[in-house]
Amino acid sequence: MVTVAVVIADQASKLWALSNLAEHTSQSVLGEFLKFSLVYNEGGAMGTRLGPSGYYLVTALFILPIVFYYIYRNREVPLISIPMALIGGGAIGNLVDRIRLGRVVDFIDVDFFDVSVGNFHLYRWWTFNVADAAISCAIVFLLIHMFMSRQTLDPPKSKTTDDCPT
Repeated sequence: MVTVAVVIADQASKLWALSNLAEHTSQSVLGEFLKFSLVYNEGGAMGTRLGPSGYYLVTALFILPIVFYYIYRNREVPLISIPMALIGGGAIGNLVDRIRLGRVVDFIDVDFFDVSVGNFHLYRWWTFNVADAAISCAIVFLLIHMFMSRQTLDPPKSKTTDDCPT
C-alpha cells in the first residue's frame, strides 16, 4: 500500500506541475524558502550525471526486484518494510517518467542552508519531486535506524548446547 500511495502521490503531483507550471520559471509558495519550479532531470538524484537517462532506467529496473525482496523478507518489521516501500514507490514514480518522457519531472525547489566544502558550493538545494523525497527520507531513516539499533546490525543468536540449562 505504501508503494502504491507514493507512486500515486508522485504522479499526481507531477501531472499538476506539468499542467500549472512553465518550464524554468518559479512560483513562490513560501517566499524564497519554497518555490515550485518546473525542470526536467535526465540524470540522477542531486544532479548526478553518471550516464544518460537510460542508464538510470536500467539501474532502477535492476534495483527494484532487490527492494521488493527486502520488503517481502521484512514484511513483519515495519521499521524496515515501510522505508523500503517508500524507496520502491519513489523508484517506480521516477521510472514512469523515464519511460514516458525520457527524463524525470522535478518541481519542488527549497532553500535550506548553504553548503561549502572545499571547492564545492551549494547555494540552493536541488529541485526534486515527491518520489525523490520519499527515497531520501527513507534512506535517512534506515541509516539512523541501522546506527541506533544494534538489533538490525547483529544477526540473531542461535541456541547452542552451551545455552541450554543442564
